[in-house]
Amino acid sequence: MPPPMRTASRASGHDGDLRTLRLMVQIPVELSNGPTVVSADWTPGDNGATVIVAHGAGTGKDHPFLTGYVDALGASGFSTLRFNFPYVEQGRRMPGPAAHAIATWNAVAAFARESAPSASLWATGKSYGGRMASMAVAEGMLVDGLAYLGYPLHPPGRPEKPRIEHLPGITVPQLFVEGTNDPFIQPIAQFEEAVASCQDARVVWVEGAGHTFEVKGHKRPAAEIGASLAPIVAEFIGR
Repeated sequence: MPPPMRTASRASGHDGDLRTLRLMVQIPVELSNGPTVVSADWTPGDNGATVIVAHGAGTGKDHPFLTGYVDALGASGFSTLRFNFPYVEQGRRMPGPAAHAIATWNAVAAFARESAPSASLWATGKSYGGRMASMAVAEGMLVDGLAYLGYPLHPPGRPEKPRIEHLPGITVPQLFVEGTNDPFIQPIAQFEEAVASCQDARVVWVEGAGHTFEVKGHKRPAAEIGASLAPIVAEFIGR
């Protein structure tokens, strides 16, 4: 497949600051039904750590929640790479096969390592995007850790269908950032049992928050909500 294509744009910040340079890239991905490319935004930082960011089902990489999250990480010196899954590039709303998402995660991780070879590498994602990262790591993708922004343990109201079989086999540190009112992890006792089955995992609770980390009676823009989670992930990476 052809190498990734890159075009540069200037983001907000001081002239000469490395973090003001945002590269819009096209990353090749080999899928079972043939090659494709996905769009991504690469912003280099200077603190020696790269954070990859995947969107949830039904959204894309430019959702305000993710742009707020990425901008806050960039302000702390992290290199960031946020990307679309193939189904978004194809104009579809709902995800395709898990194998396609896993292949995409592997391609994106390879791009991140090539772009910043000496940096540590952290896979993070909102809901579906984080779960697909965990499946990729369970199948051999190499990262230094995983952070989930609202892990979808099961479909709402369907606790009999937990998505946890692969989690105990993951050896890298895992961070679960979860809202206490998230319907994807109720009952909480079931979620806590799943976390306890992991080799190295911790939970940070956002009191009263739902799956998108909104808190009833405290309306905030999605970008602000996403940005508020960045310090939690930054602390986890720097532990």
